[in-house]
Amino acid sequence: MVTGSGDTDGRVPVTSTKYSIKKMKLDVKTLWHPWLIGGEVDGYTQVYEGELTFATVRGAGYQPIRALSLITHFLHGSPLPDTSTSARLLICYAFFTFVIFL
Repeated sequence: MVTGSGDTDGRVPVTSTKYSIKKMKLDVKTLWHPWLIGGEVDGYTQVYEGELTFATVRGAGYQPIRALSLITHFLHGSPLPDTSTSARLLICYAFFTFVIFL
């Protein structure tokens, strides 16, 4: 399960999501750390017991590459990208964008 908030999102603020997760009293499995695309920080993530992943997304209004990254990693059950997976995802996004605009 993934839950997320835009880091400057007024409707689903990070503080509210963190407060809600804290109320569930889950143990942390993976500490708070940045997730990256193309070597650029696109948000932060933390994983809790029960495989609940909380991810922030840089900026309000999800941008296509960030949304694609979140969906792809959620469907594959894999952690959000670090520097070793960023280039692959960027190439995939470029192809996906090219196909859509044909």
